[in-house]
Amino acid sequence: MKNLLRFLLTRIVSGFITLWLVITITFFLLHMLPGDPFQSEKAVPPKIKENLMAKYHLDKPLHVQYFYYLKDVSKGNLGLSMKNLGRSVNDVIIQSFPVSADLGSRAVLFSLIVGIPIGIIAALRRGKASDSGVMMIAVIGISVPSFVLAGLLQRFFIEIYNKIWIDSWHLPFMRIRIAGWDDPANRILPVIALGMYTVAVIARLMRNKMIEVMGQDYIKLAIAKGVSQRTVIFKHAFRNAVLPIVTLMGPTIAAVLTGSFVIENMFSIPGLGKYYIDSIYQRDYTMVLGITVFYAAFLIFMIIIVDLLYVLIDPRIKLGKGMED
Repeated sequence: MKNLLRFLLTRIVSGFITLWLVITITFFLLHMLPGDPFQSEKAVPPKIKENLMAKYHLDKPLHVQYFYYLKDVSKGNLGLSMKNLGRSVNDVIIQSFPVSADLGSRAVLFSLIVGIPIGIIAALRRGKASDSGVMMIAVIGISVPSFVLAGLLQRFFIEIYNKIWIDSWHLPFMRIRIAGWDDPANRILPVIALGMYTVAVIARLMRNKMIEVMGQDYIKLAIAKGVSQRTVIFKHAFRNAVLPIVTLMGPTIAAVLTGSFVIENMFSIPGLGKYYIDSIYQRDYTMVLGITVFYAAFLIFMIIIVDLLYVLIDPRIKLGKGMED
């Protein structure tokens, strides 16, 4: 228990250091951009611009602005948007992140439900047609960017599925919609487009690990003793083969959530990605910084949780100065 607490404390401290580095690098990179957030095609009166600069501390030296921001972040205050006047970054995150989290969690669940079984099937049928099919899916899923897949899915379901199969042939299928998030029919394509890359990664990783585990001596001994194939696969092989998937889940969840920005825009989903992309174009420093800090903190939190789960799942891991096999 003592080692576990020491391990957790070490991870938390390193997480705070990482978060501070993210804040620092992002802050200074944003402020290295030429101009200021209040430059626009329509000229802002000098007095109003002066007041705005003072409100956001942009009239002060850069190091003073930095310490002001660190002070606010330490209190959980991510600041006020420079473009959406009157709205705080915290309010935008509270309002929009649940939608992004819903999309991301569905994509991760889809990836696990599809990726793990087909990875196991490919490993058990190594060298056969099903194995080749799974590896082809993995190569395509990893090679094709999610936004390209999203565009192809939109084109297919608009031009062929909806127009021909449903409207012309009157097949009794559910009509698929390509915009919004308020109906189950709207959620199918974004989840597939966002989750296919992770499906490919999980399937390939699961296949390789299952092949490795099935060749271990203890698996051969279990088979020689007459243990059923189902028991060998799911009780012995699967538990060890799935450990890399558990390790992958923390960064994967965060990557899926941050990678959903483009998908959210393509499918008109009112998630956090819309505000993030708009804030980059509009040079809304506080919004960009706030959302970046939020996602960095989320990623760090997920990595710590996964490290703890990894320790609890695999009894071979010992806690000392970190984790050792």
